[in-house]
Amino acid sequence: MEALFFVLGIPLAGGMVLGLIGHRDFARNVNVAVSAGTFLAACALTAQIIASGPALMLQDQFFIDPLNVFLVTLTAFVGLTTAIFSRPYMRIEQDRGKMTARRMRLYHGMYQLFSFTMLLALTTNNLGILWVAMEAATLTTVLLVSVYRTAASLEAAWKYFILCGVGIALALFGTVLLYMAAEKVLGMHGATLLWSRLDEIKGQLDPAIVTLAFAFLLIGYGTKVGMVPLHSWLPDAHAEGPTPVSAVLSGLLLNVAMYAVLRCKVLTDGALQRPMAGQLMMGFGLLSVVVAAFFLSRQKDVKRMFAYSSVEHMGLITFAFGMGGAVANFAGLLHMTVHSLVKSAIFYTVGHATQKADTQIMSEIRGLIKVNPKVGWGLMIGVMAILGLPPFGVFASEFLILTTAMREQPWATPFLLLGLGVAFASMLIRVLPMVFGETRLVPLAHPPALVPVFVHLGLSLILGLYIPPYLNTWYVQAARMLGG
Repeated sequence: MEALFFVLGIPLAGGMVLGLIGHRDFARNVNVAVSAGTFLAACALTAQIIASGPALMLQDQFFIDPLNVFLVTLTAFVGLTTAIFSRPYMRIEQDRGKMTARRMRLYHGMYQLFSFTMLLALTTNNLGILWVAMEAATLTTVLLVSVYRTAASLEAAWKYFILCGVGIALALFGTVLLYMAAEKVLGMHGATLLWSRLDEIKGQLDPAIVTLAFAFLLIGYGTKVGMVPLHSWLPDAHAEGPTPVSAVLSGLLLNVAMYAVLRCKVLTDGALQRPMAGQLMMGFGLLSVVVAAFFLSRQKDVKRMFAYSSVEHMGLITFAFGMGGAVANFAGLLHMTVHSLVKSAIFYTVGHATQKADTQIMSEIRGLIKVNPKVGWGLMIGVMAILGLPPFGVFASEFLILTTAMREQPWATPFLLLGLGVAFASMLIRVLPMVFGETRLVPLAHPPALVPVFVHLGLSLILGLYIPPYLNTWYVQAARMLGG
């Protein structure tokens, strides 16, 4: 109870405080301190759940179990490392005139409120509050994407707001339909939207209503996941917002939206007793992998390229959860973890690289390894990891997904291999000149924060070689809860 209070209370209070003092020089350190406090509280909550099992809190409005508790810790961890990365990054942006005092207050305040909305969405037991949290996340990230106030950033934020606003409206309609189905069984009272209560009576829900509800929920929350063809906001938001925002969008928001879809899938599977939800997810996931891979091959902007990479990987995760079963669910959870770690590390290096070159066009970024070997090697190792080369964790999760697909969904395997192959060739051919080409760059005025890069990559390497027993237990328990 106390740990959950701090998990939610620290970023909420931090956002309010930073909204007032976020323009001061020490605000960057306050942002890191608030994020560190949130991470410590998340670790305490995780230890509590490991010791005593799933828990209902605050009159059953919050529910913590193996499916969400480690996602809470992962979210808080990436939030902390991104805050550390953003200290020198945003200082350089401020020195170059891109960030004024007012924009710095907005950035720091919205950063912590975004963390609060993500953690609220993960911990709430109420599907109505889940929807509210996802809508609030949309509003905070719209302000973060548009913080530069350029024409391109405002256009990207507007597109993001419109598309995700439509998506979240469809998710609201799906939530209303789910309430209708539950009301026939539970009657009209406060427990009708509590996920733990719905999970108990999912076999009694009206299959026709639940089928329609899941279709709207998948499209609605799938927009936030970045599933094709609902993905078009994502590359623009990544390209035009500050790089720390790109890191948390790929590392946090997409995972939380996927978590919402998974909670709804569990209810749908129980109500229908057939794999309709999984089939829809496999279809959207496979489409996302293939389409994103070919779009990725045409990009000239480095942040847009890695944004399409996120679409591809979220498609792979969606496909894995769509297949269901112990191995596929385990692989999907592992891939969510390593993708968050590796992709955020890549954006950290990309942020410093684009500042050195003062451009995001890949053809203008050359010789990173000569100007700053740590940035160059960080980017190169990160790309090798995200492309699924052994022994990184992405290789382990992709191997499990592909072998499971070969056994259970052989028709999909050629499409998966095509998408992964195109992505591999497209990214490698563009990144190699950026790292090893003839240098056109100059050193930065402030040293980059590279500790988060190598911490993330090191964790991904460890997860590719050895999964600690407590983490493996979580994956197994969460995979079992997802069923399929």
